[in-house]
Amino acid sequence: MKVLAFSDLHRSARAARDIVEASADADLVIGAGDYCNQRQDPDGAVALLEGIKAPMILVPGNNESEDELRQAAPKNATVLHGQQVDLDGLSIFGLGYAVPVTPFVDWSCDLSEEAAGAMLERCTQTDILISHSPPKGVLDRASNGMSLGSVTVLDTIKRVQPKLVLCGHIHDCWGQSANIGESRVVNLGPTVNWFEFD
Repeated sequence: MKVLAFSDLHRSARAARDIVEASADADLVIGAGDYCNQRQDPDGAVALLEGIKAPMILVPGNNESEDELRQAAPKNATVLHGQQVDLDGLSIFGLGYAVPVTPFVDWSCDLSEEAAGAMLERCTQTDILISHSPPKGVLDRASNGMSLGSVTVLDTIKRVQPKLVLCGHIHDCWGQSANIGESRVVNLGPTVNWFEFD
């Protein structure tokens, strides 16, 4: 299975065009959150992905709520936020929002570590973990040097050891990857990222 994944589109028409064009070769397309900016016009932001024919799995970022994303999502998309889905023998668990809570209280969709932990307890085995937020200390350094990732996401990766962890959120780490035990972790960014599964 050829999987195309991206994060943090932030309503970039150019990035969306590249993703839509590349998706012709994909068996599955994964979006790891932040399709719009500050909750503004999520319908229009997701509409930039029209033309993707492959099944899609989307998680909300902190720039759109779960309900806003479910309303905007096309028919070929499954929205995951604390849920798991199995697709052609591949198990995928998704958790959206920013973890931990951000300073952007006026608009950001956030989860406390405790709330995220309660949702991630449901994840006992999965091939792919999609988390908008990166794990604490891994692919989570902002330009000011602060580590902004989630302890709960890190603990879940250590506990479950998915083959692949896809995240975004921290723009300074786009395109970087690392390993946590047997798990490969990739901070995607708004580019075409390919992964293959047997």
